[in-house]
Amino acid sequence: MPTTLQAQPAAAAKRDPKLASNWKTKPAEQLTDEEVLAMPDSEYMNEKQMAFFRHKLVQLKQDMHNNAGETTEHLREDTVVVPDPADRATIEEEHALELRTRDRERKLLKKIEQSIARIDAGDYGYCDETGEPIGVGRLLARPTATLSLEAQQRRELKQKMFGD
Repeated sequence: MPTTLQAQPAAAAKRDPKLASNWKTKPAEQLTDEEVLAMPDSEYMNEKQMAFFRHKLVQLKQDMHNNAGETTEHLREDTVVVPDPADRATIEEEHALELRTRDRERKLLKKIEQSIARIDAGDYGYCDETGEPIGVGRLLARPTATLSLEAQQRRELKQKMFGD
């Protein structure tokens, strides 16, 4: 599924003027997605936004580590011998699906760590190809985004045309 489809709903969200100045009084960890989205464009990737996204990424990373532990426990619990071949096949398929999910999360963990490193370097929120702002809406939808919506669309079109 293309990443651009996931970013559109958040990017299309409208700013709520009532929330526009809430970010000034709240700590970054207590800000909501709507409050960050309502921040003025002149405040793009200020310290509060950087701290907000860092907190979001660290939380996502922690959730994935917790899921990995649950998967390990789940696989250990289901190692009983089942005499019925159909039941055994179902259990094996569930395990394979769970392991594929964890493999995807493992790849996402690497991107999360790279995003945290970009925050530390001060590069977070800006497109790798063009240097333009990625946009708060897109970052809320995909905190590990490294390309602006337009650059991502160009890349996906190029991959579709050339099979890269």
